[in-house]
Amino acid sequence: MVARTAHIVLDIPTQALDSPYTYEVPAHLVDEARVGCAVLVPFGSRKAIGFIMEVEERVTDEGGRALKRLERVLSQPYFTAMGARCAAFLAQRYVAPLSACVRLFTPPGGVPRVVRNQHGGWRLEQPTVGEVDDRWVVAGPQLDRFQPRKNAVKQMAVLEAVRRGDVRMTELTLEYGAVSAAVRALVEKGAVVVERRRRMRGDEQPACVAGSRAYQRPAALTECQEQALSAIRAAQHQADGSVVVVDGVTGSGKTEVYLRAIEAELVRGRTAIVLVPEISLTPQTVARFRSRFGSTVAVMHSRMSMGERYDQWDLIREGAARVVVGARSALFTPLQNVGLIVIDEEHETTYKQESAPRYVSRDVAAWMMQQSSGTLVLGSATPSIEALYQARVRPGWSFVSMPKRANGSPLPQVEVVDMAAEFAAGSRSMFSGRLRRALTDELAAGHKAVLLLNQRGFASFLLCRDCGFVPECVNCSTSLTFHERGNKLVCHHCGYEIAAPAVCPECESPYLKRFGAGTQRVETELRSLIDAELGADAAVPVVRMDADTTAAKGAHQRLLEEFARAPRAVLLGTQMIAKGLDFDDVTLVGVVNADTQLHLPDYRASERTFDLIEQVAGRAGRGALPGRVIVQTYEADSIAIRAAAAYDREAFLVPELEKRRVLRYPPYVRMANVLIWGPDEKAVRAEADRLHACIRERVASADRDWEVLAATPCVIARIRGNFRWHIVVKGPQDCDMAAALRDVFAHRKPDGRTTVALDIDPVDLL
Repeated sequence: MVARTAHIVLDIPTQALDSPYTYEVPAHLVDEARVGCAVLVPFGSRKAIGFIMEVEERVTDEGGRALKRLERVLSQPYFTAMGARCAAFLAQRYVAPLSACVRLFTPPGGVPRVVRNQHGGWRLEQPTVGEVDDRWVVAGPQLDRFQPRKNAVKQMAVLEAVRRGDVRMTELTLEYGAVSAAVRALVEKGAVVVERRRRMRGDEQPACVAGSRAYQRPAALTECQEQALSAIRAAQHQADGSVVVVDGVTGSGKTEVYLRAIEAELVRGRTAIVLVPEISLTPQTVARFRSRFGSTVAVMHSRMSMGERYDQWDLIREGAARVVVGARSALFTPLQNVGLIVIDEEHETTYKQESAPRYVSRDVAAWMMQQSSGTLVLGSATPSIEALYQARVRPGWSFVSMPKRANGSPLPQVEVVDMAAEFAAGSRSMFSGRLRRALTDELAAGHKAVLLLNQRGFASFLLCRDCGFVPECVNCSTSLTFHERGNKLVCHHCGYEIAAPAVCPECESPYLKRFGAGTQRVETELRSLIDAELGADAAVPVVRMDADTTAAKGAHQRLLEEFARAPRAVLLGTQMIAKGLDFDDVTLVGVVNADTQLHLPDYRASERTFDLIEQVAGRAGRGALPGRVIVQTYEADSIAIRAAAAYDREAFLVPELEKRRVLRYPPYVRMANVLIWGPDEKAVRAEADRLHACIRERVASADRDWEVLAATPCVIARIRGNFRWHIVVKGPQDCDMAAALRDVFAHRKPDGRTTVALDIDPVDLL
């Protein structure tokens, strides 16, 4: 006997249900039950939502065990067989629940669920987000013949509006008040017809920020652009999953190279995905792609509302979009026949997912292009050490350099200022003499400046100069950050906040000093400096961009517009201003303190410092005006800072790679970080020690090149009331880290007091 069966992953995120279950597909659902559909199935004593991963015909024995039957098909397919394979790949590579991996491919807020009701039973709950229809009033067959009564004022107003063109009911209501009765009467007479039309939320087309350089298709490419495009086209022609690393200085024209590579892919009838770091997804970025590809560009990122993301997702599923621009989640949209994936600023840590499945976008994109015979392009002014290493040693990977700016302008000169020497000379200002003079000169000339400080808040912490007390978070093992606005202390990990004390809570001393400098404090000091040097009536706005000022929707664009409109201004911000900004009249970039990441207990600290300086330096001198960069540091002899100032990557890479080789860090090994946390410190430590012993026993017999470091408290030992420990595992560069650790976690019995997470290929160990 032949039966149609479906392999279904239940929408229950647990490692215990990590394999598909097989259900029989009833005859009346055979045409509806397809790969990617959400379905309702029986599971034990309850109902559950599941996703079809595979459908097949199978021969069953009459005396065999009967399969449970699929009850309902709840949706159109969310993903294809390719998506199902990708979800299985993610679950295998990152030891993540298969259901969590499948969830990546589903529409935002658009999945039904089964919830427990107040009587202990289960009920099906429909998706919280779906299509939005507007009611439109349009001309009916009797529009020109029907004549309303003379006192039917609203009917006459509606008819007059409809004669000018189709009109929304909401617009009629705003203009004439309640018109429902009038419209119903006109519909009965055949004078008008009410239609429902889908409305795309947030459908406005973003334009370039006013004042920024308009992006136009250049008549000819530079030699560097031609070389990069040739390398990408060669990979596209091979159609074998090749990866091209594009190392292009800021302003070298990488975007134009991406655009032309995408054009070639569209001509072949294929589609493309462009990933950008979340914070760099500015109107400038999107406008460049829409100026070239128009309405076929869909956009996906977390600054959009759930409804907006659903509409864009559905637009992609319907095939109306051929290019998707977005953050890492854009990888999992239902775009068909993808032939090219571009990851811009590929070095950014935002391409690593921080919750299960903890995937690395670069590696997932490479797998996708292997499967679909496409091409992956990794572009950056500061490619990650891992990407550079893979381009040197891995078959199928190539490297191309773009060392010159597209407009021929030179890279700005970078000057390093030793703040320790400034302090020794008696200066107590956060601005060095050279930075103060440069700011005054450039603003007086009618130019603009960008100042970077990689820390929000007014000051790092408060300290009592009598007893040494520092206010700390009650939930996390970190000091509280002082915020001038609101005069409060805030934890930037859990959000806990209290009013800033007037005296020391420990000894009641009034001598509480603010140490460190956050963006609020720099803004205050900068305002005072500008007023003193240029006069209080000088129209020089200071635009601050950090996590606080950009929290509201649309704030990012509004602040950039404010900066762009001003004839002269200063843009002050955190890492979010270090990339993606393109303004001709920015002639000065200042790094207030280049040391904020340099001494973090993380093996990537030097690399991140080098990247940040090179990236932010590229904001200066992008037009006809020359630019300059001033980097303030207390570590003037740091190799990372000196190499970045000289644009000398080799001077940084040679010692950095040797250090990583000796200490066994990526790219020479693969790593995993096992995190254990919970409210009971003793229980967390006991579980960490137990897991350490299990992992050592599991991998020690595999290869002596494996290393399991002792279980230790994390650098941030407590967050949100939970104590945190971790175990670092190192294996050979070509090892299957997941296979080595899967059994340990598959057989681990949860103890109810601790939570454990496995992070394969972590981007930090804090």
